[in-house]
Amino acid sequence: MELNETQPSRLLSHGGQTERAVLLLHGYTHDPSQMAGLGAELFARGHNVWIPRAPGHGLSDPQGHRSITKGQLIAYANKGLEFTKELGVEVGVVGISGGAVLAARLAADAGNDVRRMLLLAPFFRPDPAQAPSALVAAMTLLYGRRLIPDRITSRGYSLRAVAQYLAVARTLRPACTGLRSLALVLGSDDTVVDAGAAIAVAGDLARSNGIPLALHTVTAGHDVLKAPGVEGLYADLYEGGPGGSPVPLTGATGPTTTGE
Repeated sequence: MELNETQPSRLLSHGGQTERAVLLLHGYTHDPSQMAGLGAELFARGHNVWIPRAPGHGLSDPQGHRSITKGQLIAYANKGLEFTKELGVEVGVVGISGGAVLAARLAADAGNDVRRMLLLAPFFRPDPAQAPSALVAAMTLLYGRRLIPDRITSRGYSLRAVAQYLAVARTLRPACTGLRSLALVLGSDDTVVDAGAAIAVAGDLARSNGIPLALHTVTAGHDVLKAPGVEGLYADLYEGGPGGSPVPLTGATGPTTTGE
């Protein structure tokens, strides 16, 4: 455990294993408090809830996230899911932004037994207005492998850290894994993520498992958890209930599903 931790992981437990447990993965530069409202809603519905703190996040050093690596992120997500499996019979995962990338990777692995998934503004690829598609692969390589000096964006994002999430996204290979429900939420005013890539990758995951993809758009920027009163809607979407519009699952494979 990092000694300067200020926002620890959060466990919402009913005192024993329940029928349903859910892993919530917060976004880049955030901490477990970002998922507190949704976690409380899911807990009230009978789920055990685990919200682990990502490496380098929720620390007294606001720049701690700059040192994260792809390997650390994958290990963090895997460890979080293994713990969640002890909490419930049926296991699912919800992720936002970079956390949604990690959630999708977990659900794409047949050995992980992820049955339900909700992706909130997943950062599979940057908005083309922020980083043209032709430059994303080069940026992922150069910043991700520390071949050029790091740069901090106006949003406080370390391009070296962002490249780690993009590197994880590039390893996604959707397959039939037993996923039973999948929903995607996008913000209408989100200028961070490529909405087309989000729909394409989520669609590949749904198609591979023979399930529909439910898409819902909220009036919000990138942090779609800040939209008022969305906790109930998101819990419904996660549980496979109404709230999203079905997306046709025909067409080309998503652009971020090929590995490095």
